[in-house]
Amino acid sequence: MEPTPFSTAIRTASQGSHAATNHSPFMSHLLDGRLGLDAFTRMTEQLWFVYEALEGSAQRLEDDPVAGPFLKPELMRAAELAKDLAHLSGPGWRRRLEPLPVTAVYAARIREVAEEWPAGYVAHHYTRYLGDLSGGQIIRSIAERRWGLDHRGDGVRFYVFTSIPNPAEFKREYRALLDGLPVDEVEKQRVIEECRRAFGFNRGILEALDGQFPLSA
Repeated sequence: MEPTPFSTAIRTASQGSHAATNHSPFMSHLLDGRLGLDAFTRMTEQLWFVYEALEGSAQRLEDDPVAGPFLKPELMRAAELAKDLAHLSGPGWRRRLEPLPVTAVYAARIREVAEEWPAGYVAHHYTRYLGDLSGGQIIRSIAERRWGLDHRGDGVRFYVFTSIPNPAEFKREYRALLDGLPVDEVEKQRVIEECRRAFGFNRGILEALDGQFPLSA
């Protein structure tokens, strides 16, 4: 019997966490129109801290045999997030930006594994970027339709991967990298657990945002 490809194992093991994150009250309310542009903006602000950690840590991992192959420049989002936030939050947005407590812990964990455990960094990289290429496109479509944001302009650039003309093919190549991850089975299980942890951080951000944007009774 052929062993299960690691990309399949990690996707299967994190399905429950993924579903819980996608169906959180905040995300459900945002997608069904019960929350406004201010909620979308606040979520985008929190993403800045996550991607600042992911991409600020990337340089030290470029030559790492485990994490290095995943550091594709076409995935980088921080520059696009900066354009979106300048549009959504106005000039001086960086000075006003504050992470939620869970966001700060999440970003710190990314920096920690980037420094000490490259395979753990891969778990966070996978959790965010492949999600952006998949479910993130639903968020983009709704933002464009509901608030008049245009994928050719600022506000939703984060979700537009102009350097990836064929997302399906790109995701296949990414999963092939996961299948060839040069670590043993014990380490792969640790990566899966870190992936679940990453989903937990993302869910925690959405739960905190839900507290900030409660629906009227």
